[in-house]
Amino acid sequence: MEDSGSITEMVLSNGDAYVGSFKGVFPHGKGKYTWSDGSVYDGCWEEGKMSGEGRFVWPSGASYEGDFSGGYLHGFGIFSGSDGSIYRGVWRMNTQHGIGRKQYQNSDIYDGCWKEGVREGSGRYAWSNGNMYIGNWKDGKMCGRGVMKWFDGDLFDGCWLNGLRHGSGCYRFADGSYYFGVWTKGLKDGHGMFYPAGSKHRFLKKCSDRYDEKRKRRLSHISSSNSESVKPKVKRSFSERISYSLLRSSGSISQRTTSLREDIALGDSSRDMMTCDSSSVLSQSSLDDRTEFLETGSVAYEREYTQGVLIKERIVNISRLSRKSKQRCKFHAKEVKRKSCVDFLEGRKSYYLMLNLQLGIRYSVGKITPVPIREVRQSDFGNQARIKMYFPRKGSQFTPSHHSLDFYWKDYCPMVFRYLRELFKLDAADYMMSICGDDGLRELSSPGKSGSLFYLSRDDRFVIKTLKKSELKALLKMLPDYYKHVKEHDNTLITKVFGVHRISLKRGKKVRFVVMGNMFCTELRIHRRYDLKGSSHGRFTKKDRVDETTTLKDLDLTYEFHMDKLLREALFKQLSLDCRFLESQNIIDYSLLLGLHFRAPENLMSLLEPPDSLHRVETDPDHVEGGISQGELSIPPRGLLLVTHEPSSVNDTPGPHVRGSTLRAMSVGDQEVDLLLPGTGRLRVQLGVNMPAQANQKVMQDEAASVQVELFEVYDVVLYLGIIDILQEYNMKKKLEHSYKSLQFDPMSISAIEPKIYSKRFLSFLEKVFPVEP
Repeated sequence: MEDSGSITEMVLSNGDAYVGSFKGVFPHGKGKYTWSDGSVYDGCWEEGKMSGEGRFVWPSGASYEGDFSGGYLHGFGIFSGSDGSIYRGVWRMNTQHGIGRKQYQNSDIYDGCWKEGVREGSGRYAWSNGNMYIGNWKDGKMCGRGVMKWFDGDLFDGCWLNGLRHGSGCYRFADGSYYFGVWTKGLKDGHGMFYPAGSKHRFLKKCSDRYDEKRKRRLSHISSSNSESVKPKVKRSFSERISYSLLRSSGSISQRTTSLREDIALGDSSRDMMTCDSSSVLSQSSLDDRTEFLETGSVAYEREYTQGVLIKERIVNISRLSRKSKQRCKFHAKEVKRKSCVDFLEGRKSYYLMLNLQLGIRYSVGKITPVPIREVRQSDFGNQARIKMYFPRKGSQFTPSHHSLDFYWKDYCPMVFRYLRELFKLDAADYMMSICGDDGLRELSSPGKSGSLFYLSRDDRFVIKTLKKSELKALLKMLPDYYKHVKEHDNTLITKVFGVHRISLKRGKKVRFVVMGNMFCTELRIHRRYDLKGSSHGRFTKKDRVDETTTLKDLDLTYEFHMDKLLREALFKQLSLDCRFLESQNIIDYSLLLGLHFRAPENLMSLLEPPDSLHRVETDPDHVEGGISQGELSIPPRGLLLVTHEPSSVNDTPGPHVRGSTLRAMSVGDQEVDLLLPGTGRLRVQLGVNMPAQANQKVMQDEAASVQVELFEVYDVVLYLGIIDILQEYNMKKKLEHSYKSLQFDPMSISAIEPKIYSKRFLSFLEKVFPVEP
């Protein structure tokens, strides 16, 4: 071989040919390599690998011109597909990765961020029919915050998930009307406000005009930055993978380049909030303060939807509603401050508390997990069964440095709770990541009168509640029997407890926590939730404080639930066992927490009016590019169906709310069953989880202040339920006598709150809520 700089032509035994410079035995410098299958690369080489500027042409007619590095498409370049699509942008190891612009075969255009060959991050997708989406993407789908504008003038600004509206948002119709509400998997679901055309939207009009102006400026900037012509001398920092050297066969080349010619799914998806100018979209504050947009005296409609079907509507006066909202906010602020059991948790200190909790749990779980597996001993429940550690800000031999306050940490009965987590099939690493991950915890307002603070993990799997000292003592006292009970009854409905901890600050402030499973961490949306004790006095919620997240009470329940005979028998058998256990522990004042997911019935599909529909466009399944086309409203089938259990067809991944074995149903011949939800999926039926029922609604009282429209009285529902508030001991009844006046059993007496009488009344009430089928 000649030295570098000499032009040499070489033909290999496999039919490949090379013309260009060499360095030793490797191509180096300028050269052209032709594979036997017809692929051609003409450009720069570095010791046998394509590096620098060059052009590659595949036998299919696809071509790439731009930067190479180490045998990969890496840097800035233009890829022209055999189907007519063109990508102009950044590559990393043969994959579109970075900022780029792609024009598809059907003339759709995407400008924005790419990750590993799919749309991810901020970007704009313009359909050939005039529709446009600007916002965030995930895994090639619209996901997060974004704005969709249709060619007919409609616009949606809000949250997206997997290409569908999911979460809160605002829909602006072309006629000037607005709907603020919540969507679930593309359908209106829950409460919302509809403002008809002609209302004076001072703030909305300003935002809308600003959106149009900023959108044009933003898109102009994106286009100019991503549409520059190919300049081989301009180097970029990303690339796409085509790794092969001179001596690789033509077969491997064809396999490597297949991914480059694949069609990327078009704008059928979306997820997180767009990172462009906040003024280019309707701000989140505008969604929250929507009642301030209208002139005094304007009329709007408060609506409630279930899977896209309008079930309730009432006319409201916006000025009156606005005043009530302000008063309610003031009331809640005062109430929370008055009832808080940890008064020092204000402002920044609440953040410190959450950080301390994460540090402590990470330390405790990490310390106990390596301990060899053994049987739980009696000593694991004693006063000495605790882990204590001091966490100074600067760190120590055993603890890391941190940005919180100095604190002392105490972990109660760590070995017992380790085994409880294993009984509940909870992986230690998943547990730590869920609670101690970078996303942190969310603080929730207390739904009860206890004054406890509640935190929710970012993935919604775990609830963390502050405890009083008396509640902590009650929990530790019952822990040996609790461990035995949940070990013997894997279908127990009693709250799952994963850990008990205490944080002490230097000034003597102590905060106690219990970590529990969130039974409402489900695949389905919870439309209603109830806290049921079987009491009547004071057990109601004022209607001006009710929204979808409100936990309602006994007198608010207007339904009876009819279930499959075997499902009901299994439910009450376990309820009786759990109540008997609570009796043995002298526990009183517990509740059944009930969550309802509604399914819209078939006969109401026709009631959904197209002018106020969710989907002005829909995905055409026959369109191979996945584009969105104009069409009539399509509602997926409704209803519930029990089918024979098939483990391979459902997700058996354990969750914090999952309670044991699969249930049997009489309707399928005493077989284990799954719940089939047309248009949604297939779920495993367990006790307290994914339990189907029919809800018969009782007659509602007329409201004098508004017009109430009740469209139907029978619902298909999916139930989620469990027993909560299990830490009130009978021995504390004198201290709690004032609290029990709210229970007001008739007549009120000390005997009325004895554990056996409490459980009897509790079960008697639930038998009326879940009546036996005639």
